[in-house]
Amino acid sequence: MDEYAREPCPWRIVDDTGGAFTLGLIGGSLFQGVFGMRNAPAGIRRRLQGGLIRAKDRAPMYGGQFAAWGMCFACFDCSLMYVRQKEDHWNSILSGAGAGFVLAARNGPAAMVASAFFGATILGFIEGVSFMTNKYFSEAFRPVDIRDAPQDPSALGPNAS
Repeated sequence: MDEYAREPCPWRIVDDTGGAFTLGLIGGSLFQGVFGMRNAPAGIRRRLQGGLIRAKDRAPMYGGQFAAWGMCFACFDCSLMYVRQKEDHWNSILSGAGAGFVLAARNGPAAMVASAFFGATILGFIEGVSFMTNKYFSEAFRPVDIRDAPQDPSALGPNAS
């Protein structure tokens, strides 16, 4: 599986880290903005201000956490690509497990194993959905052998024009 739309490996780490930071910052802003609005005093102005303040205070934390995960994932992905000499779905699944394992190191071995399992499961689900989607949409581009077509045009049906 060659991915030509992605950067080559040393720059992929920087690209994935920045993308993960941006994703965490935007998602964290929305998430924390909603909670800030819900917990603010009554009044639309106070609610908007509470949402903005909470998003401003806490969204960079989510961006940093996502960036750390993205960098760890990309480092594992590049390392596995180098060691295995191929780029396939297993690299992403094992990279998700490795990133979860490393980032849970402060919480002890049980948390590391659980986080590795969770990371591998999530990445396995994402890669499985991606594989099925690509397979489904690639059927439209499958070449058709004209020798298999019926010789009589009336066999195509009434709507064939």
